[in-house]
Amino acid sequence: MSVLGGAGRGMMPSVEKADITAELVSRLVAAQFPQWAGLAVRPVEPGGWDNVTFRLGPGLSVRLPSADCYAEQVGKEHRWLPALAGRLPLPIPEPIARGAPGCGYPWPWSVYRWLEGEPATAGRVGNLSRFAAEVADFLAALYRIDPAGGPPPGAHNFFRGGPLAVYHAETMEAIAALGDEVDAGRAAEVWQAALAAPWPGPPVWVHGDVSPENLLVAAGRLSAVIDFGCCAVGDPACDTAIAWTFFSGESRRVFRARLPVDQATWARGRGWALWKALIVLVGALRDDPADAAQTRQVIGEILADHRDAA
Repeated sequence: MSVLGGAGRGMMPSVEKADITAELVSRLVAAQFPQWAGLAVRPVEPGGWDNVTFRLGPGLSVRLPSADCYAEQVGKEHRWLPALAGRLPLPIPEPIARGAPGCGYPWPWSVYRWLEGEPATAGRVGNLSRFAAEVADFLAALYRIDPAGGPPPGAHNFFRGGPLAVYHAETMEAIAALGDEVDAGRAAEVWQAALAAPWPGPPVWVHGDVSPENLLVAAGRLSAVIDFGCCAVGDPACDTAIAWTFFSGESRRVFRARLPVDQATWARGRGWALWKALIVLVGALRDDPADAAQTRQVIGEILADHRDAA
């Protein structure tokens, strides 16, 4: 699981993701939505960690949770995405139909309108500072939407938008486990500063998983924002983590300048980014040396940014 995305906390899926295949999707669609039976089903790469996505014909996509802990997000997206869509400057997923468990698959699933674009990478983004401004402007528009009645943070979104303290024990365990792999003293300092940074509210809509995989790019520009499974109404600090996982230097400065958040929110954002990077590094050191190197670089960016802000 890359430090650049993924909402989960490293848990293994309740069913094997390898069993969520195009053939299964074809059977589910044919059984529940015969009007789309016979449309070609193709895997989408990258397929995601929390959900598995397939393209259905030329104009639709199918998204299936990969574990029980992600299944609650299906109903949330169907309830709230239509309400958010008309108030945002870029396309977001449009639910078309909600599928039910069947064919041996145990959870609800969704059919969406297909959105053109590819996940953001440095090579696909024409101008990183301009892209940072586009992401910040999208989030600023999201934060202006009336949050009344929206879902509070909780297990459904891994407490994105909630207090960082929920991950305190896990963060300290990761720092201890990593030993000399990171500057443990500086990491603990960044974490404590994040915990101490106040958030008086008011709550706003948060995306909850602002990562390159969820930012679609067309012709070098941000074209759509996807995967609102971790959305909630709460503290926007979690949405700033991309400042350290994808942006740097001038693009980070542009992102911060265009985002309507204060210094305390920025400090909590460092905490969110650090928590995720630490737990990813613990696993990557064992399983993925390339990801470990990338994650060390992210941690270095977080620690340096905290030092420069002091």
